[in-house]
Amino acid sequence: MFEHTTNLRVRYAETDQMDIVYYGNYAQYFEVGRAECIRSLGFTYKNMEEMGVKMPVVEMHAQFLRPAHYDDLITIKTQLRELTEKHQIEFHHEVYNERKKLLTVGRVVLFFINIETKKRIPMPAQFKSKLEPFFNS
Repeated sequence: MFEHTTNLRVRYAETDQMDIVYYGNYAQYFEVGRAECIRSLGFTYKNMEEMGVKMPVVEMHAQFLRPAHYDDLITIKTQLRELTEKHQIEFHHEVYNERKKLLTVGRVVLFFINIETKKRIPMPAQFKSKLEPFFNS
């Protein structure tokens, strides 16, 4: 399993009239977690595109357990729980507040797509080689 954590402070514009983070913003929080997770492996979405690969989101689930509020420092834990041979990658997210209370859990699935053909492709070998050491036990 590969795991990465990212911290983010909730901005005022991300909350609703109840002083709670608007649920739609969790898609962006998950995106920050994924982007930083990938970056920690030495890649960015831009690098992937330069390699001829796009990674569209095809599925997203979230369960909201507790609210986050304006100015909370949240921790986004992002996990890759399996290394697949398929054309997709699945990220699991957990969002915690400063008191280490679990606020939200989520799962996001992305496909690997060839930019030119628009067809699904396996995980790029360069990216997979960075992940393999975390799954060989």
